[in-house]
Amino acid sequence: MRALIQRVSKASVTVSNKRISEIQKGLLIFIGIEDADTTEDIEWLSNKIINLRIFDDENKVPNISVKDNGGDILLVSQFTLHANTKKGNRPSYIRASKPDFAKPMYEKMISQLEIDLGKEIGTGEFGSDMKVELLNDGPVTIWIDTKDKE
Repeated sequence: MRALIQRVSKASVTVSNKRISEIQKGLLIFIGIEDADTTEDIEWLSNKIINLRIFDDENKVPNISVKDNGGDILLVSQFTLHANTKKGNRPSYIRASKPDFAKPMYEKMISQLEIDLGKEIGTGEFGSDMKVELLNDGPVTIWIDTKDKE
């Protein structure tokens, strides 16, 4: 499972010209799922995201987590995080899970983040053509792959 995490001042998702979700200060997370992902990956990644200390404290030191500052989370599925660009110029997405596996895993990730954060999160619409707007704060952008656990 791969996550691209961005600290944002605000973010939103629009589908078919209708804004379906928006957050203020918090994290916009793009998530890519592969067939090797498990419930353990979901639990580990959710805990890591919730506790990442990437928000500034009173001394302007990134020492506060999204949970500690009461921030929001917007989770968006994005199979292109598993793009392989090794050969040629057209990325291969062979590692990305098909919807029959990926969608239930995405839904489990939503539930786990809500449990760990202690409140409802915003989401994209799985499999839809989404327009995502964000105001990256920092910018702060972090890449996590559960297979590397870095």
